Amino acid sequence: MIASLMMYARPELEAAHRRYWMLIRDELAAVGMDSPLELSQNASAFVVWEDPDLVLSQTCGMPYRLRLKDKVTLVGTPDYGLPDCAAGYYRSPFVVRANDPRTDLRDFKDATFAFNQPHSQSGYAAPYAHARGKGVWFDKLIQTGSHNISAACVADGRAEIAALDGMTWRLIMQYEPFAKQLRVLEWTAPTPGLPLITSSRNDPDKVFTAVQNAITRMDPADKAALHLKSLVKISKADYLAVPNPPEIKS
Repeated sequence: MIASLMMYARPELEAAHRRYWMLIRDELAAVGMDSPLELSQNASAFVVWEDPDLVLSQTCGMPYRLRLKDKVTLVGTPDYGLPDCAAGYYRSPFVVRANDPRTDLRDFKDATFAFNQPHSQSGYAAPYAHARGKGVWFDKLIQTGSHNISAACVADGRAEIAALDGMTWRLIMQYEPFAKQLRVLEWTAPTPGLPLITSSRNDPDKVFTAVQNAITRMDPADKAALHLKSLVKISKADYLAVPNPPEIKS
């Protein structure tokens, strides 16, 4: 068995995530489901997501569409109460340096764009659709491996612009000193947020109930730290309807 909630993991949130998982374990046991004692927070994402004994994890919409849709079952999508988004949805800010005088995305057509992964909905797919809608894209790309590093690259001058997961941007503003050096240029349109998934062998309704009950039982301080509001159902069709960008050519 394996489980992970690594998508919004930070050192400052480690204890809250551990207590959240303990509540989920209690609720899973109540419906007759076994689960691992510890979260595999440092395991490779696809190793977790594609494990046939996956109990619970959180993935991203683009990996789900491209690789996981026929291998796992959707459980539900956490609602983080993000501004200007329906429950369970999120969007991406394009961030630039606070002192950069440019005011429109089209002004950055020759800029260096930092992104976390080519299979990231918030870091690559959503910004690609938004930029192409304005008739631009970036010729100079830096793949960083994480939203946090993408933002830091803009702050320290290695890149001029980046697109981030809206929830991650909230955490960056909360915890990272370099956030003061950045500002939001524009936002993408909202898309379905990062869903919780389980093995296709498991009953997703049982897992949904366990997670929702755990959220209800959470200590208010932990719930606030993780910005959790509730768990909502977003259909597979809604996830698959989001367009994919062209594959990056090496």
